[in-house]
Amino acid sequence: MQKAQLRNSIVESLARSSYSRTRQVKMAKHGAFAVALVVGLLAAIPAAVESIGVCYGVNGDRLPSASEVVQLYKSNGITGMRVYNVNGNTLQALSGSNLGLILDTGNTQLNALASSASNADSWVKANVQSQQGLAIKYIAVGNEVPNQGGNTADILPAMKNIQNALVRAGLGGIKVSTAVHSGVTQGFPPSQGTFSAAHMPPIAQYLASIGSPLLANIYPYFSFKGTPSIDIKYALFTAPGTVVTDGRNSYQNLFDALVDTMYSALESAGARSVPIVVSESGWPSAGDPDATAANAQTYNQNLINHVGKGTPKRPGAIEAYIFAMFNENLKGGLETEKHFGLFNQDKSPAYNINF
Repeated sequence: MQKAQLRNSIVESLARSSYSRTRQVKMAKHGAFAVALVVGLLAAIPAAVESIGVCYGVNGDRLPSASEVVQLYKSNGITGMRVYNVNGNTLQALSGSNLGLILDTGNTQLNALASSASNADSWVKANVQSQQGLAIKYIAVGNEVPNQGGNTADILPAMKNIQNALVRAGLGGIKVSTAVHSGVTQGFPPSQGTFSAAHMPPIAQYLASIGSPLLANIYPYFSFKGTPSIDIKYALFTAPGTVVTDGRNSYQNLFDALVDTMYSALESAGARSVPIVVSESGWPSAGDPDATAANAQTYNQNLINHVGKGTPKRPGAIEAYIFAMFNENLKGGLETEKHFGLFNQDKSPAYNINF
């Protein structure tokens, strides 16, 4: 693990919604109109149905085998998986599972994918085209660049090369995107959201041009920890009433405020048509006084129950992925980073969740 600078990019005295995800580590972790690929066959995913997936991180020892993990997903009614460590063993275990997938290219691959169409063709052939029976929905070309590695200048060229490689392979139904955190935005209240990161408007406009969503890692926990003015109830979906009023929109939870700030930023960049898929969200169960099993259970269960409603700005179902499936004891940085899992290494639940 490599450490990254602690970031708190948005702190306003009265702001309760548009906050950056605070981090002290650089981690290798980590619905409408989506199209799933079963290699050789394109099948539409039903629209307007909320989808809850779980991120499959592997930074732990004594974790179950990939085939055991797939069975654990299915036995718990989990319908989607984000895969950070894309390899043949994992993809083989996923074959025929019908789990909707986000596949990450990995930040270490960005420069190679950006610099060469041939490299993109090779990546698609190895990880998509040569695989059988996979329901691939999205390719995440980079995750929280540059905080977790990589150069922001490589994101858009790599996205274009992967998109073109998929089209050449006859797999254009798979959506290409990149995963970002809330720190790429600024502004409060949510309607005032804009992109603070200069590389984001061209990416947003490209997503609009190819009909892809933006993948957004949304963490009320980090915003709450980084900004003392935020009440924990607002972060946990348990506030008894409106906390932030923004014109005609009222916000009772921080998750909605963060997502709508991102939507406003997309609109300000001329990409109003781009939807958001929440590619990570979660709450740690240990390592900090506010990181308890009770709080983690409350947040994640409320998130599951909430995603069918949408946000004040964009009502309707949200596709979201909880971070993460397992506690990962090999992560560096803050102790909390080891405790985002819904399950322990022995497959026992860290706390009860109903999908």
